[in-house]
Amino acid sequence: MLVSIIIPVYHDTEALARTLAALRPRDAEVIVASTPDDAESLAPLRAAHPHVVWIQVTRGRAVQMNGGARIARGSWLLFLHADTRLPDEWAAAVAEADADRRVSFGCFRFALDSPRIAARIIELGVRLRVALFALPYGDQAIFVRRDSFVAIGGYLPLPIMEDVDLVRRLRVTGRLWRASYPALTSARRWERFGWFRVTAQHLRLIVLYFLGVEPERLKCSHAD
Repeated sequence: MLVSIIIPVYHDTEALARTLAALRPRDAEVIVASTPDDAESLAPLRAAHPHVVWIQVTRGRAVQMNGGARIARGSWLLFLHADTRLPDEWAAAVAEADADRRVSFGCFRFALDSPRIAARIIELGVRLRVALFALPYGDQAIFVRRDSFVAIGGYLPLPIMEDVDLVRRLRVTGRLWRASYPALTSARRWERFGWFRVTAQHLRLIVLYFLGVEPERLKCSHAD
C-alpha cells in the first residue's frame, strides 16, 4: 500500500521545514504543491529534500491539493497542512482504515502544540464535532482512498471551506475512519490573534456555511 502525502504551502517555509523533517520518506510518496511566489524561499528545502516531489501550481489550497493528487501514485491520498505534523503511527492508522472496505476516508485526532488549557478545551470541542457530526477539518490530516477521491471529482476550487465540502461529498462513498493518534497543529494563529477570537471566527464561518452562505462571501469576511 503506497500513501501519497500532499502538502500545499504558501509563504510558510519554516513550518514546512519542520513538517518535512519529521517525515520518513521511505513510508510514503511526499508531494509539496507550492506556488511560483515561493520558488526562491523554498529553494534550500528543495535541495535538502531530494526525495520530495516538488510541483508549482496556481495559488489556492484546493487547487494546490488537486495538483498534487493528479500526479500522486498512492492508493491513499493524505492531505497535510504545512503547519501540521503527523504522528509516528500515521502509516498504521492508514493501514487500519485500508483493511475495512467500508471506509473511504479518515482523519487523525486534532491536537495543538500548546500547553495552555484553552488548547485542551478546543481539542475537546473538535473531538465532539467529529464524534457527533463526522466532520473533520483539514488540520486533522484527512486521508482518502484514491478511487473515492477521483469518483467525487476531488476538491472543488473553493476559496474557503474546501475541506468541509470534500468531507460532505465523501460521505456518499463510504465511512469515516477516526484514528486515535494525534496530528499536531501549530497554535500560532490562536496565540497571535487570540484564543477566543479565532475559535469564535471558526464557529461563525461553519454556521454561516451550513446556512447556505457562499464560500466566496465567507472568504471576503474572513480576516486572519
